Amino acid sequence: MTASLPPLTALRAFDAAARHMSFAKAAAELHVTPAALSFQIKSLEEHLGAPLFKRMNRAVELTDAGRALAVDAKSAFETLTAGWRAAQRALDHQTLTVTAGPAFTAKWLAPRLFEFAQEHPEIELRFSASLRAMDFGRDNIDVAIRFGYGPDPGLYSLPLAEEWVTPVMVPDMAARFPTPQSLHEAVLITDESVDFLDPPADWVAWSKGMGIAPLTPNGPRFSQADHAVDAALAGIGVALGRRAVVIKDLADGRLVAPYGKALNTGAKFRFLCASGTETRPQIDAFKRWMLREIDKTAQIAKRFEMIERISS
Repeated sequence: MTASLPPLTALRAFDAAARHMSFAKAAAELHVTPAALSFQIKSLEEHLGAPLFKRMNRAVELTDAGRALAVDAKSAFETLTAGWRAAQRALDHQTLTVTAGPAFTAKWLAPRLFEFAQEHPEIELRFSASLRAMDFGRDNIDVAIRFGYGPDPGLYSLPLAEEWVTPVMVPDMAARFPTPQSLHEAVLITDESVDFLDPPADWVAWSKGMGIAPLTPNGPRFSQADHAVDAALAGIGVALGRRAVVIKDLADGRLVAPYGKALNTGAKFRFLCASGTETRPQIDAFKRWMLREIDKTAQIAKRFEMIERISS
């Protein structure tokens, strides 16, 4: 046994075999013959001075030494892969991969992307509509737009506009429900995507902030904010719309918010990227474009008087 590290090619062969528990599948992944892969693993075992696999008729199993090596080998190659991808992205000034939740993608990003494409034809935009936690290195993501409180340790985090909720409906419905109290007779749509907020920013919280009897949701419930807003656009009822998700429909007149008061959620959308990458040309361009787009509807947002959530 020697303390020096074995050849990287041998370790790579072992990692693939340990993940697949098959020499044949590992060889296919690495585009080598099974004989070549077996030779690499054999040389690794000679370097260690002990077997890493138990070889059976139609299968292999890791030995104790093999299991000890497999975990760190997998982690090491994942780290190397992430580093290599990061180096490639650092040299790529033409591709931008953005992830955002489905509602923000559908209601905020998608209607505006033509303007960004016209302004920056040199940048190829790629999108992933997802709410899962992202690893910027592993997932090949440049920018994430996320809603919540944070914090975002280790990341560049830029809070975007203040986020609030207010009742929204189609214009024809506004005459039927001229006052907040009249909403007791309306179909109230529920957006469950804000259920994590504490204190809540729901119908009960909005009615408390308005000083009226608590409103009880009696309409359809949706797990995604854009689906709740689509139901309001279809005239099904009144939705408690989030600023980012309804602001364009308010600006274009498809929805109205007749009561002039909005409930502050205390949470914000944040523009996130790996620390140190915020100055990369395409990331900086996208950030500046987002801020300009938010500013275009700032006057609409200023029409609302903010009311604060009341803890239950």
